[in-house]
Amino acid sequence: MPKSKRAKVFHLTQVTKKTREQKDKLFSNIRESIPQYQHCFAFSIDNMRNNHLKEVRHELSDCRIFFGKTKLTARALGTTPEDAQADGIHLLTRYPRRLAYFDSLTHVDFARAGTVASRTVTVPPGLVYSTGGEVPAEHDVPVAHTLEPELRRLGMPTRMLKGKVCLGGDESGEGNVGGYTICKEGEVLDSRQTRLLKLFSVCMSEFRVGLLAYWSAASGEVTELEGAKERLAMLQSQQQQGKGSGKGKAKEADDEMDEDEEDDEEEA
Repeated sequence: MPKSKRAKVFHLTQVTKKTREQKDKLFSNIRESIPQYQHCFAFSIDNMRNNHLKEVRHELSDCRIFFGKTKLTARALGTTPEDAQADGIHLLTRYPRRLAYFDSLTHVDFARAGTVASRTVTVPPGLVYSTGGEVPAEHDVPVAHTLEPELRRLGMPTRMLKGKVCLGGDESGEGNVGGYTICKEGEVLDSRQTRLLKLFSVCMSEFRVGLLAYWSAASGEVTELEGAKERLAMLQSQQQQGKGSGKGKAKEADDEMDEDEEDDEEEA
């Protein structure tokens, strides 16, 4: 049967690619900044969040922060001793992350599609509470009845009983002994799961900035910081795990990350 010409999918999260002029400007800005500073740091960012990054930019207003593709950044610094813009700075390109100088900081946030679940989350049967069983019932409040249609739309077998949202046959949970598992530890989350986790106020993502190495203009050497190799290995493992869990979830995560990076690829 021929395909319908009307059945077309339009991705609303598509972002505009950087132009050649913008890439050339970033390239030249990085090279012009190298002689102006005594240190150049390589760092990694886990679970990019634009609002937390703005805090970093504000605290480091006297520094220059550059965001760009790994290959472009490496070429701007120089990949060999011959084309290096300063003595020894080409060694910094072994750490395929972004450049900056700042102290590490951490923020807990809600997970996005493509994030690997750090633990298993199960909503117990019976009356549904606002944290989904994360805290004892005596210290929690029932979920608002207005959320019941959305919970059902997201896959939870909920129902209204006497004006309260219940999971299972009744408020005691009979008929659904095992509860409802939102996610399991180690699996890659999709948009439906991340929405449920957010509704139950479960944070499973951590914005973390970790320094890997730095270059000093005085010595012309690159110094690797403690734990850099372990951190790089962990990041590569997470990337491989995400790729092996399906292109759909990875594509959805890339779209969300691209939206943040397009906003952040500029000078501080």
